[in-house]
Amino acid sequence: MDEKLWFVEQSNYKAYENPKYETVFTLANGYRGLRGWLEFSNYGFPGNLIAGVFDKADSQTTELVNCPNPLVFNIYTENEKLDIDRCVVLDFARKLNMKEGILYSEIKLKTQKGKIIKIASERFVSRSNVHRWGIRYTITPINYSGKLFIENIIDGSITNNEFEPIKKVKHLDVKKGYDLDTGIAIKVVTKDKGIEIVEGTVVRGIGDILQNRKYGVFGEKVREIYEMRVKEGKDYTIEKYGVTYTSRDTDKDPYYLLEEDIKSYLEKGLEKELNLHRDKWKELWDKIDIKIKGDKKAQTGIRFNLFQLSSSAYEKDDRISIAAKGLHGEGYKGHVFWDTEIYMLPFFIYTNPEVAKTLLMYRYNTIDGARKNARENGYEGAQFPWEAADDGTEVTPKWGVDYDGNPVRIWTGDEEFHISSDIAFGVWEYYRTTKDKDFMMNYGIEIVLDTSKFWSSRVEYNEEFDRYEINMVIGPDEFHEHVNNNVYTNYLAKWNIKKGIELAKWLKKEDTNIYEKLLNKLDISEDDINKWREIESKIYIPKDEKSKLIEQFEGYFKLKDITIKEYDENGMPKWPDMEGCKLGETQLIKQPDVVMLMLVLGDEFDLETKKENYEYYEKRTMHKSSLSPSMYSIMGLTVGDTKNAYRYFMKTVLTDLEDNQGNAGLGLHAASTGGSWQCAVFGFGGLYVDKDECLSLKPWIPEKWEELSFKINWRGAILDIAITQEDIRVNSTDNVKIKVFDKEYFVEPNKDLTIKALAYNN
Repeated sequence: MDEKLWFVEQSNYKAYENPKYETVFTLANGYRGLRGWLEFSNYGFPGNLIAGVFDKADSQTTELVNCPNPLVFNIYTENEKLDIDRCVVLDFARKLNMKEGILYSEIKLKTQKGKIIKIASERFVSRSNVHRWGIRYTITPINYSGKLFIENIIDGSITNNEFEPIKKVKHLDVKKGYDLDTGIAIKVVTKDKGIEIVEGTVVRGIGDILQNRKYGVFGEKVREIYEMRVKEGKDYTIEKYGVTYTSRDTDKDPYYLLEEDIKSYLEKGLEKELNLHRDKWKELWDKIDIKIKGDKKAQTGIRFNLFQLSSSAYEKDDRISIAAKGLHGEGYKGHVFWDTEIYMLPFFIYTNPEVAKTLLMYRYNTIDGARKNARENGYEGAQFPWEAADDGTEVTPKWGVDYDGNPVRIWTGDEEFHISSDIAFGVWEYYRTTKDKDFMMNYGIEIVLDTSKFWSSRVEYNEEFDRYEINMVIGPDEFHEHVNNNVYTNYLAKWNIKKGIELAKWLKKEDTNIYEKLLNKLDISEDDINKWREIESKIYIPKDEKSKLIEQFEGYFKLKDITIKEYDENGMPKWPDMEGCKLGETQLIKQPDVVMLMLVLGDEFDLETKKENYEYYEKRTMHKSSLSPSMYSIMGLTVGDTKNAYRYFMKTVLTDLEDNQGNAGLGLHAASTGGSWQCAVFGFGGLYVDKDECLSLKPWIPEKWEELSFKINWRGAILDIAITQEDIRVNSTDNVKIKVFDKEYFVEPNKDLTIKALAYNN
């Protein structure tokens, strides 16, 4: 396949685009992310984001800390600092090699004094050793010989950018600068939580090219300067080694780990680490790659999303999860939302179950915070936070800005309760796919039972109608606040309680001792579980009695029905004439709500119900969230709206590459990356698990696609699935029963099963 389909490229420089490309060119390994900051520009938002390093200081709420910037690398010629924004840009090219996880740059600049210099670089953040990163620079003076100075800096003065309202937040105090003789290091500590971070960098010239080193600490910056004597037209190579540790990694002083690791890194050399990094990416791509033959834009787009999503997770730390913006920016303060369990988790469940387990263990390890949330709000059990950081307590900011830039109260942390069910659903989806009994018995079931207990205390009994209601909530839509009986919330609460009852019965049968200990720990009696049965059977689900339409929440159909008529250059809806109404007084919605429900609990709804609700709500959805297009793509394929399904798929895979939400500079749209995988596999691939827990396929691919292929992990068996216009081919590492358009087939190990097109076109 065309090697160009592994690259994302930037071919010209515009300073105002720097934030977007910093996100797009972020290199991460789950432990940390380094934004694609351009060393030779003053515009943009440098970002060194280390998973789990949270602090509050003067921020509204706890947030992921932007750690010291170790990428500062200045070049001076004749006392002129090389500044791309003040020089003439003769050549400019940056490209991300997603296959190997390397960012390449090549820039040729002409200074104000007429000196022309070319700088090429290779940057990587190691997948082999997550504490390491590196850059190789090749510097070429094009039209002069003489002196050149190299300045290597670690900047400890970095602040977080509070975007709503705009201000700078200082989270770090510099404790010490270190002269490593052949490099520099800095130790900082977070203001509130006392987390220590140490960054170290070493620069090495290939050949004896770096002379007259000078070291210094200037304010909150540690630096070293080298002199070089260069000749016109000759290439000079400098390698920069980076190592990072925090006090989260050790009970000892993290500086000692850094010192030891730098020594080892230098002994092995940059190329050795780079090769180990390449090998890890090769292993990873063998698990996760999706091939789309016949559609180059879609192929590059899906790979970008897979690359960045897989870069955001780290399976060796179950105290962290994936933030809504990944490790790619400060948007949403590095907080974890329902995006992780509903949008991203399926990718890991089906491609890398160990990572999926780690993400769910983060929820288990923060369940005490969820219990604290419930107690403080007058409920029982575990109420998981709408926005989570490091301890499971609610960290949603109280204030933000609306679409016009006006201050607005944020109610999601107070009212968007459905996340507790979303997490329980993630636990079940992981178990259903992996049959990891140890996880379910020792961790997962505790989450499901404690969230069931929460919902049993959250519902309100309506004596007049003999039903249980959930009032004053926000559903996935989020345009409508303080609503009663949002159907997504109510239905998922009903499912959660029902699954809790089912799993309690299962655990009692499997191991009475564990069952009794768990019920005692959670203060749940069998009488409580019997009460849950009554609650579950009477939870109110709003419906239109004259059709199969499901009312998004009680009273929704009575709101002003305003039609979307215009679309912008990205194909996204423009705000229609509101006819004097406030947004919450209309039927316009931000993102799927009822449609989302029918995707999460697909078995609960027949095709006619899905079709009728899709057609109704699709016309009223503004897609003011990157979470939206992917779900409409999958449901569009389910109900036969294939044209719009492809359009929504392309909007999804190009969310950050084309910045169609207009805010890519704040970080990755991580939910959209997970939605991209789901579109390809659950949507076009038609993969689902039926009521009998049988793996099933009902694919459809666009006419121009020659082939769609992907791998999944189903209960330990690796299935390689390829779909063309003529047939479906399935290969497995173990015996697997599958259904293709409801017909059963058995796949034997390492033998291709081929099903002709006639079998699925009909």
